[in-house]
Amino acid sequence: MRLLFIGDIVGRPGRDIVRQSVPGLVVERTLDLVIANAENAAGGSGLTPEIYRELVAAGVDAITLGDHIYRRREIFPILQREPNIVRPANLPNEAIGRAWATVKARNGTLVGVVSLMGQLYMKPIDSPFTAADRVLSEMPSDVKVRFIDFHAEATGEAQLLGRYLDGRASAVLGTHTHVPTADETVFPGGTAFQCDVGMTGPYDSVIGRRIDRVLETRLTANPTAFDVATGDVRISGALVTIDDETGRATHIERVCVRECDVPRLEALGKRS
Repeated sequence: MRLLFIGDIVGRPGRDIVRQSVPGLVVERTLDLVIANAENAAGGSGLTPEIYRELVAAGVDAITLGDHIYRRREIFPILQREPNIVRPANLPNEAIGRAWATVKARNGTLVGVVSLMGQLYMKPIDSPFTAADRVLSEMPSDVKVRFIDFHAEATGEAQLLGRYLDGRASAVLGTHTHVPTADETVFPGGTAFQCDVGMTGPYDSVIGRRIDRVLETRLTANPTAFDVATGDVRISGALVTIDDETGRATHIERVCVRECDVPRLEALGKRS
């Protein structure tokens, strides 16, 4: 099966390019499943029910979240009710939302979806290593394909978790820094890995925010509104090929969709 993971969707620019491009990507890349991190989709921070439905309608099959998960309280009922959206599994057991989910790919394969947050340079949270052990042990044995979004700051921590889960997860792909890394690989045990798949949003920015606003605050210490930028919008992510029967990844490649690609993909999506 072929799984596309889309990195942090930032604001309306990120949502728009997802809506315009994902249906065409499904056709062009013969995708069986699309997963996206959407914790920055609402104005750059958080997620709302309306945006959740917008992304699902655009062809996103499952949604992961990170440290901004509870920024907007109106998402709570979605987290409690919908079967294709997960909170970080190393939040407390009492936290709102699912620690893991199972979704069915277009080819009929069951896929386990997990989100974890890092501990280094992040807010205090339980160990992602022990949380991964727990949720993987809870998944039914017939769910061979197991995907993990590791929402983390430190590349060393991401690499360590990927090695720790090699052979037990089909993919461990990173989000949070908004900067794509060039270290995509398949580990010996069959786990596809990349420290960070990058941001889906405006790259003429400082990790999605207006350059002038961020620079003013950095130089003067005066507070400004870090509004979402608008220029050079891209989808950034990773495409993983996985053996359905074993759950082992066989290939990973970086994916970048630029604004110049949108008309072709939009037309392709409308014809399908």
